[in-house]
Order: sequence, then structure tokens, then C-alpha cells
Amino acid sequence: METHVKLSRGEKFRMILRYLRGNLGFFAAAIFCACLGYVFNALAPQIIRVTVDGILDSDAGSLPALVRRFVPLDALRAHPLEALWLAAGAVVITAAARGLCTYGQRVNLAKGSEGFVKAIRDDLYRHILHLSFDWHTAHSTGDIIQRCTSDVDVIRSFVCNQLVEVIRTVFLIILYVGIMLSMNLRLSMVSIAFIPIVGLSSGLFYRGISSRFQAADEAEGALTACAQENLTGVRVVKAFGRERFEVDRFNAKNERFSLLWIRLGKILSVYWASGTLLTCIQVMAIIIAGAMEAVNHGMTLGEFMAFVTYNEALAWPVRALGRVLSEMSKAGVSMDRVGYILRAPEERDLPQAEDVELAGDIVFDHVTFGYGEQQVLRDVSFTVPRGSTFAILGGTGSGKSTLVHLLDRLYDLGEGQGAISIGGVDIRHIRRETLRRQIGLVLQEPFLFSQTIRENIAATCPDAPEDALRAAAAVACVDEAITEFPSGYETLVGERGVTLSGGQKQRVAIARMLLQGAPVMIFDDSLSAVDAETDAKIRAALRERVKGATVILISHRITTLMQADRILVLDGGRVADTGTHQELISRPGIYREIYDIQMSSDDRRLIEKGGEA
Repeated sequence: METHVKLSRGEKFRMILRYLRGNLGFFAAAIFCACLGYVFNALAPQIIRVTVDGILDSDAGSLPALVRRFVPLDALRAHPLEALWLAAGAVVITAAARGLCTYGQRVNLAKGSEGFVKAIRDDLYRHILHLSFDWHTAHSTGDIIQRCTSDVDVIRSFVCNQLVEVIRTVFLIILYVGIMLSMNLRLSMVSIAFIPIVGLSSGLFYRGISSRFQAADEAEGALTACAQENLTGVRVVKAFGRERFEVDRFNAKNERFSLLWIRLGKILSVYWASGTLLTCIQVMAIIIAGAMEAVNHGMTLGEFMAFVTYNEALAWPVRALGRVLSEMSKAGVSMDRVGYILRAPEERDLPQAEDVELAGDIVFDHVTFGYGEQQVLRDVSFTVPRGSTFAILGGTGSGKSTLVHLLDRLYDLGEGQGAISIGGVDIRHIRRETLRRQIGLVLQEPFLFSQTIRENIAATCPDAPEDALRAAAAVACVDEAITEFPSGYETLVGERGVTLSGGQKQRVAIARMLLQGAPVMIFDDSLSAVDAETDAKIRAALRERVKGATVILISHRITTLMQADRILVLDGGRVADTGTHQELISRPGIYREIYDIQMSSDDRRLIEKGGEA
């Protein structure tokens, strides 16, 4: 699918202004300090010019009127050594003033740039969290991270460094060209003639390689995604001995990424080498033309030295405009990639959506749904009475989890795809935040944060007291296992709960959901990693704990579902059968077939002993 957009120049400009709000003062102060620093920098060649011409008794008429008025030229000629010391002191003073300006520029630029990039990251993170579940499943985590880190840093570098550099360079050109024109018109024309040549060549060059920057950026995103997947799934990699395969896959992506940047480096090297040659030609042209002017008495020696200094100081910043154009090209690509995320539509509630307390039956009314061209649910209708335990059984791909995703509004039904209501209210008329806060959900593959067990359980209710937290863990049959850890509830679970077993992760997730105290609780095959006996204990404790709540159980295990008030059997996305356990095993069908296959001697013995299923 398309993973980038092409923003117009106006859109990019508005994006920059949007995040510069609140930080413009810092950037203005930084630019002011930078320009003032150039003013002090421009004084040094004039000090040298006055000193040289004054000591050598050059034509005083060539000096500015202000200098002739306030500088004692006769004293300079009479005491040349003292004049040199004064000149050296004046240069040091201007250098110190320039240093203070540089300090002010750096401090204000740091404050402004950090405020700017913080605003982008905050907005990106908030926006990503409000994007639809469908959008997240269509994009790799590594690519999203790369856009939020590398691409944001490229934008920050361009706006906070290169744009400031452009303003500084424009001021430098105006200031130095003005001084040079006041000193020697013909020589200034020679110097000025090179400026448009350098600028035009740079612009044409970087305009032609922006697509190469985009290809390199996308290759970096693919490389980041590959690394992220393997670091996250390191258990699977090691369990199946796929280290060599994954290393080769990473190397292939890394090689492509490296080749793209090597090609870019070669092209940029040609540009910088030709540009350096052009700059050297400019400097040599000024030195030769200036020397001829000085020999022919068209300018004094002091003027010649000052002019050459100004020309060299002017040549390199103008040359650096090429780097700005380079960063502009990269920043444009990065803005497109970041803009793709920011322009993705957030989950929106209908205008008439309200905060509704979930109370009443859950009704699926002729629900038909699919992912793209793949049809998953076909005309599914059933009712979950309030306060009952409702079970769903079906084969892989029959649509069990899709029903849960639709109920939690991770996906929304379109027109003509049926309706889902709770207490007679269409869930599309309930605000998502309100709906999800009242639906507790435990998935087969629960996600745990890289925090302590306590923090993971308390994620749904951070202010829960200790006894409530321990009670939820006890119902989930995980309290005893936690207390056996050296650090107990303060044990760090590691990334994605890697330090816990599959069953422990599921039980911690169940405890987290129980602490939420939601009126609707969904267990999506969330007891698959525990043994049958522990499964029975957890469900027996749940019945005592969640009285009055509507419970939906999804499982492949008959013993998990058989005590439910009602059982729904799905087959190929359609309702194959429904009824109580006794009703379903009393007649031929999918449920009876699965029951006969699964009822091992251990399961039967557990039921005969009175174990709750």
C-alpha cells in the first residue's frame, strides 16, 4: 500500500510554522545574535585595512570618512609598533564580541530547536495513539519508529540549523557585498558574478536527487523494521534456529541501504568537488584582479587585504548553500513521510455519540464483515443477555476474535453490514473511550509493558489499593507465583513480558482486566496457556468475583466453555449452532464432534470430581 504522500510547499511551510509557535522568540534571538556576530566579524578586516594603510602612508582618501575623522592616522604613522598593538587589541575585542554573539546564538537556537522538535514528537505520538487499529495493522512498527525519530531529526536539523544558516548567509552577502562595493566596484562585480552560478548549480543538482534521498530513507525504514521484528521475536528466532536466515535477511536489507547511500555519497562527492573547484577559481580570480588593481594604484594594499578577506569569507557560506539545498531535499522527503502519519485520519466518534453506561443485552444483528476482499463474518446474529456467561467456539479463521474486535470498536461496521447494540443503543452512538473503558479484554497473546508486575496489573487502575491488586491476582491464580519471585510484585517482566511464562503472562493480563472492574469482560482464548486444572480454578474464582458482569468466553477448549449459560458455534464465519452445553452434545454437530475429540480421561476425571469448567 502507499506509505507516503507528497506535500505541497505551502503545506510544508504551514507544518513548520505550526510547530514553531511558542519558539519564534528563541529563533529570532538566535538570528539576531548571528547577524550581530557577522557585523563584528566584518570589523576585523577594516581594522587591518586602516592599520596597514595608516602605517604605510597609503592614500588616506581611500579610507572611509568616519575612519579619517576619528582615527589619528598621523599617530599611527609616527608610532607603528604601538599601532600594531592597538590593532591587535581591537581585533581581540571584536573576536570576543563575536564569541558572545555565538554563545547567544547557540543557547537560543538550542532552546528553540528543542521546543520545536518536542512539539512535533508530542503531536506525532498523540496522533499515532488515536489512529485506527486497522491503520496500525497495515504499517510496520519499525517504519513508524523510523519516521518518528530519524525523519523528525532531519526536519529539526533543516529548520533549526539550515534555515537559520540561510538567513545568516543572506545577511552576510548583503553586508559583505555592500562593504566590498564601497571599496572597489569592478572587483566587487567579479566576486558577485560567481554567486548566482554557485546557487543555480546547487539548486539544479539537488532538485534532481530528491528521489534518491526518499529511496534511501525508505530503505532505512525497512532496515529498522527488520531489526525491531527480530529483537521483539528473539525467542522465536532462537527456538527455530533461524539466526542464520534472519542475519542473511538483515544483511540483504542493510546492503541495499548501504548501496543507496554510497551512490548518494558518490554523487554528492562530485558536487562538492566541482563546487570546491569553482570556489577556488573565484578566490584566485579576486586575488589576481585585486593584485592588478593594487599594482595600478586602483586600490591600496590595506584595501586589497581587506577585500580578499571579505571575498574568502563570502565564498564559503555561499558555497554552503549547497548543503542547505541538500538538507532541504532530505527534509522535504522527511516532511512527506511524517506528513503521511499526521494526515492519516484519527478515530472519530459520530456527532451524536454520547457517554453511555453499558447496561443491557449485547445484540449482534445480521453482522457481515471482512478485511478487504476477505469475508470473515456472514450474516451473524445472536444475543448475549446481560449478566450472563456467553461462550463462542469455532475453528481457526471462523471469526471469533473479529466479533470481539467489532464489539470493542477496533473496527467499525460499514453501511449495510448490520449493527451491534448494547442495551438497545448502537455502539456507534457510544463514544469509543467510554465504550472501551467499560469493556475488559484479555487476548490470547497478552501484551505486558516493560515494567514491574505491579505496574502491569495496575495499568487499568493506577490508584488501586494493595489489597484490591492482590485480590485480582489471587482470582487469576497468579498471586502465589508472583510472591515466589525474589522481588515479588516489583519483579520486572522485561520487554513484552519475556521473563514470564506464557501462562503467567495470561494470568497477569487477567488480573489487570479484573482490576478494571468493567461490566463486560471478554476472554479471547486467554486461558490457552494454562493447564486444565488451573483453567478450572480460575473460572471458578471468576464466577464468584464477576457476579453481575457480562462475560464472553472464546476458546478452543470445551472444558473452558461448557459451564457457560449459552454457547455459540461458528463455522466459516456463520452461526452453525447455539445452545447450552447439554443441548449441543445431545445432537449431532460441530460441537459434539469437538467434545468427543477433546474429552480425554483427565478432562472427564476433572469433571467427575466437580472441577468447574
